[in-house]
Amino acid sequence: MLGGAAFCVLGAWGLLRFPDVPARLQAATKPQTIGLLAILAGAALRTDPRYASGLVLVGLFQLVTAPVLAQRISRAAHRTGYLRRDLLLADELADGLPNTADTDETGDVHPADPAATDAGEDAAADADASDEEPPH
Repeated sequence: MLGGAAFCVLGAWGLLRFPDVPARLQAATKPQTIGLLAILAGAALRTDPRYASGLVLVGLFQLVTAPVLAQRISRAAHRTGYLRRDLLLADELADGLPNTADTDETGDVHPADPAATDAGEDAAADADASDEEPPH
């Protein structure tokens, strides 16, 4: 149980000290989960076996929910721009998710670069012009 408590303390310390969202999520999920499982294992050894089954369910719930929540929080941080991209070695989500700063209230994605917007409007105007029949 002391080992589990030490893991939880180290996870909390990492949560306070790490510089960005992915590192903090690492500290919030891995050592906290291992710490909780160690504490639950110690408690299960000290309790009646019929009550220990509830502790097993708590441990399984933690193992299932922690990675899913960390992934969802990480994607939300990436989407909203709370991610320090200078610390990333690879950004696998760069092309897959629009930035919320580039969307309007309806959820339509707009390019952040005004020159790209002008080029897009010119291309749309050219496409509309090509659909018209030439004068006779």
